[in-house]
Amino acid sequence: MGDQLSHNVSSLNGFDSAHDTVLMCEVRSEATSVKHHKKKIAFLFSAMRHFAAELEDKGFTVRYIQYDDPDNGGSFLSEIKRAVEALPIEKIVVTQPSEYRVQKSVKSWETQLGIPVEIRPDDRFLCPEETFRDWAEGRKNLRMEFFYRNMRRKYGILMEGDQPVGGKWNYDADNRKPPKSGLQIPPPFMVKPDAITVNVMALVARAFPSHFGTLDSFHFAVTRDQALKVLDHFVTYRLPVFGDYQDAMIEGEPWMYHSHLSFYLNCGLLEPLECVRAAENAYHSGHAPLNAAEGFIRQIIGWREYVRGIYALKMPGYVTENFLEAKRPLPDFYWTAETSMNCLKQCVVETRDNAYAHHIQRLMVLGNFALLAGIHPDHVNAWFLIVYADAFEWVELPNVSGMVLFADGGYLASKPYAAGGAYINRMSNYCKSCRYKVKEKSGEDACPFNYLYWDFLARNRDKIGNNHRLGMIYRSYDKMSPERKREIQTDSEKFLDHLKPAASEWVKDDA
Repeated sequence: MGDQLSHNVSSLNGFDSAHDTVLMCEVRSEATSVKHHKKKIAFLFSAMRHFAAELEDKGFTVRYIQYDDPDNGGSFLSEIKRAVEALPIEKIVVTQPSEYRVQKSVKSWETQLGIPVEIRPDDRFLCPEETFRDWAEGRKNLRMEFFYRNMRRKYGILMEGDQPVGGKWNYDADNRKPPKSGLQIPPPFMVKPDAITVNVMALVARAFPSHFGTLDSFHFAVTRDQALKVLDHFVTYRLPVFGDYQDAMIEGEPWMYHSHLSFYLNCGLLEPLECVRAAENAYHSGHAPLNAAEGFIRQIIGWREYVRGIYALKMPGYVTENFLEAKRPLPDFYWTAETSMNCLKQCVVETRDNAYAHHIQRLMVLGNFALLAGIHPDHVNAWFLIVYADAFEWVELPNVSGMVLFADGGYLASKPYAAGGAYINRMSNYCKSCRYKVKEKSGEDACPFNYLYWDFLARNRDKIGNNHRLGMIYRSYDKMSPERKREIQTDSEKFLDHLKPAASEWVKDDA
């Protein structure tokens, strides 16, 4: 499958070139399950075609079905049926799909086809699902930090015996520096599209004209060798400063010091442990400071493995979680970038252009607004899944429903990640070019984040008022005068009532 582009994926173990065939297909049901970003489809189709060519060069027999093949049945099952009719198939071997929807379909193949289907575990992840279940057993709340420490010990990463290198497990407090003038941000590693990628881009432009995003300036790696160069480029040029400024945002600098490796980790071109070891080696060699190496490693063996475990543990029910009973539709500016709030405009424009935004843009700008405005989780999840090239449901859903929207009621996060304009002003230069004034608390010129923040707390007090991490904030609200509280409510209602809802066709396919 398109996110299993690894030469040591479990489905290829024991492959017999004299008798076995690899089936790969670009199918409509996956490309249009939501209206994925044009760059996302182009990236995955090109990576798939390059991977198939590599397999053939290694002696594998590959049956590859391109999207515009006139006989393409449009789904995995229809293409497997065609293969069964054309070849003497005795057994189907597949690595467990990452997404619950596809897992459910695969489990039905044996009955529908009358052929044995062997579903092998995806051992490219560092924490098997059953191991995560054992760790979660009996815990009321699953905090990532404790899971992360177990993973560090298990793999001996940045460890001195049983203790963490440097004496602390987590250096997040050192990784929150605001941007400053004069930062020399290196350009990302760019790959010039080859003939395969150019053909795929033409296909995407032709077949998915109404999908979000642009194909301009496509520069993703589409092979393992290229992805390894992206990893090396990050470690060499970006990792040394990554820790300090991983939360910073600068207008016109979408890539900052981030690694941009999630594209390749999530489709299989890179493996998590090799990325982790590269950062660990950079620390031990003196090339990168501990706060940078640890912060990057935590994102992979901590957060990435953790959200995958949450997804496996909580599906299928997790997709319907809506603890705060949010009901508002997604505003149209998430697609058009037509908003006077400069921070949101910048993040939407960069998402449209790059199929990428870094984690603070996703969480504390785009996600923060969705949380404060009470946007329905279905709408927010659909948007995040559509627009980012690294988004698959297993990683997107826990991050959005759990971390961004607090829709699971605190199962994943210990508190809602809500913030006013002061946070965005501290961590970015967006406010300098904004029509609104971040220091204004009320009125038409005030930053909407300022009054929406307090309105969110007031609206949801019956749900989150007893959260121990919000006690001081609620005490501050309680000290406000009745007039100030009415002002917050009035400003919020006026702003939210003027939001234009997004057109529904954004989440439909081109049929």
